[in-house]
Amino acid sequence: MHDFPLPPHPPEVGNPASLDAWLRLTLTDGVGSETGRRLLGAFGLPGLVLRAERAALDTLVTPRIANALCKPLTAAARAHIDATLAWAEAPGNAIVTLADAHYPRALLNIPDPPLLLYVKGNIALLEANALAVVGSRNATVQGLAHAERFSEQLSHAGLAIVSGLALGIDAAAHTGGLRGPGSTVAVIGTGIDIDYPQRNRALAQRIAQEGCIVSEYPLGMPPLAANFPRRNRLISGLARAVLVVEAAAQSGSLITARMAAEQGRDVFAIPGSIHSPLAKGCHQLIRQGAKLVETTQDILEEMPPLFAAQGKASQGRQHAGSESWRGAGNDDAPAAIVMQAMGHDPVDTDTLGARCKLDAARLSGILLELELAGRIEVLPGARYRRLE
Repeated sequence: MHDFPLPPHPPEVGNPASLDAWLRLTLTDGVGSETGRRLLGAFGLPGLVLRAERAALDTLVTPRIANALCKPLTAAARAHIDATLAWAEAPGNAIVTLADAHYPRALLNIPDPPLLLYVKGNIALLEANALAVVGSRNATVQGLAHAERFSEQLSHAGLAIVSGLALGIDAAAHTGGLRGPGSTVAVIGTGIDIDYPQRNRALAQRIAQEGCIVSEYPLGMPPLAANFPRRNRLISGLARAVLVVEAAAQSGSLITARMAAEQGRDVFAIPGSIHSPLAKGCHQLIRQGAKLVETTQDILEEMPPLFAAQGKASQGRQHAGSESWRGAGNDDAPAAIVMQAMGHDPVDTDTLGARCKLDAARLSGILLELELAGRIEVLPGARYRRLE
């Protein structure tokens, strides 16, 4: 827990005048979360910070920031604050400040909690027992299936699934989380009124209705590159642990995992093929002490007893790749021969044909059927990999 004092005046919490002051403080040029907390620690509430004498401000911040705090609001800033207050009045919207009873307690224990959060949806999910699920934006079909299936099962076990609403693993994790009672929380790196990425717009709308979207950035904030590594501390901070599904060696998911470890959260990782670039980040984490995960039960056993009991009762020990394919031709002998010959590492058609002793035309037809059935995937270089 941080040693800075929280604002001590509950009557101000939630009233429009107080929220106006919080917005003015956080929108002041140069006032980030660290500077803002220092000012609040000295003066108590944003309104008192904004009314402080210049000499007192000079002892805490740079002259540039002191000047900005003492200047009257510009017309543009006033219009932005008014628009934000109007947004907060709409059903399902909220702005939660560091002094608010709804501020998630888990974030009070991370090194850099934001001064306020913009929230859309079920605000109670910010206090839920949660697991973060993160991974590559350019995930494989198998990685997407793992993320969605793990998230669905863990949501049914009572855990909220936290992720970043990015393409790939994040979107699959949110989709799975929405299928269970635990639901999902999306932590975004833009203003909460910005649809980003556009391809996830429908998913974001569903999360706002059935889950929760949260951002520390003001309305209108575009998707700046620097925002996303910073928002990762909130993804891990809101969760009890982080599961990395697929990640390249230099993946942003590794930043989330590192932040989770620094915050005292457990880190889990799903291993993959030694030939897959998207397994290298997970393998690196496992070498560094992350817990190797093959089933949802591997995670639930590390969570409080309540979740372990729920997981055993409802999920059993289902392996990430254990669901059988139920398409046409599942018992087809040539397809079974190809699947067996393929193994679990990527293989090219020449090698596969030699193993199966099938001519190129027959093998090509079987591979196409297997791909359409979702049993295999095509990788760069005309290589194939089984998904079962």
